[in-house]
Amino acid sequence: MATSRKNNKERTSTLFNRYVWLVETILREGRITFEEINDKWSRSRLNYSGDDIPLRTFHNHRQAIEEMFDINIECDKRNGYVYFIENADDIHRNGMRSWMMNAFYVGNLLNESREMKDRILFEKIPSGHQFLTSFLEAIRDNLTVEITYQSFEKDVPYTFPVEPYCLKVFRQRWYVLARTPHYNELRVYSLDRLHQVVITNTPFIYPVDFSPENYFHHNFGIIHSGSEVPDTVVVKVYGNQRRYFETLPLHHSQTLVEDQIEYALFRYLLHPTYDFVQELLSHGENVEVLKPIWLRQEIVDVVQQMSVMYKS
Repeated sequence: MATSRKNNKERTSTLFNRYVWLVETILREGRITFEEINDKWSRSRLNYSGDDIPLRTFHNHRQAIEEMFDINIECDKRNGYVYFIENADDIHRNGMRSWMMNAFYVGNLLNESREMKDRILFEKIPSGHQFLTSFLEAIRDNLTVEITYQSFEKDVPYTFPVEPYCLKVFRQRWYVLARTPHYNELRVYSLDRLHQVVITNTPFIYPVDFSPENYFHHNFGIIHSGSEVPDTVVVKVYGNQRRYFETLPLHHSQTLVEDQIEYALFRYLLHPTYDFVQELLSHGENVEVLKPIWLRQEIVDVVQQMSVMYKS
């Protein structure tokens, strides 16, 4: 019986990897024939047997991918039976689906490159992921969660109930946005600072007009500003540092407003909270805040304090 369960698990894992490989292959090519898919499959490290993908199996994969990922692989019969992802743009716009597909795809690549494991280095991700299942269940069923939490400012942990609204990833850490009944307000808690999580039988009412995406829309990270009106922030980025901003924008509102040889000006529409200020400071002398004036002065104050500290 144990052997049977192991074999079923291995078959499921193999199928899953093939689904991800197929989606990524078609996404990467844009438009591709079944013959071209088979040609690429023949060179894939996931193809342990070296066999082609039977046409019937390919169509079964298409159906499974649609059901599992809500990704439609369509066929353009008028132009030589070319296959493409119907909702390719939506995949990139949908944060959760894009993140999930990227994670699976990277996992597949690493699985194909196991013999090079000593030459692939990873960031150490803080703990907290063990509580994800509990929060996902509580969010799904709108149940209050009792958490034992210890912030960096406290010497001992405290246990209290929260109503989880959503989960968010930022800087390799998981956070939960939850309403705290004691304070009657929304607060963000880091999962790596949790000691214990217990799902209660107490339901809560999730506001029908609440949108996690809108809540964080004008935020850089996980700190939420009390202001409803975002600020227009303009920064001057010098030299090659601008390339980092272009390839990995700090915020979805980032806009290039001036492009010179020596520098580039980027504009943002957001709440310049503490985590955004820290991000700007991390770029050192390569980034200068131009607007708003109050933010520029705040950066000046921090730099002056650092200067005094290093002179002592």
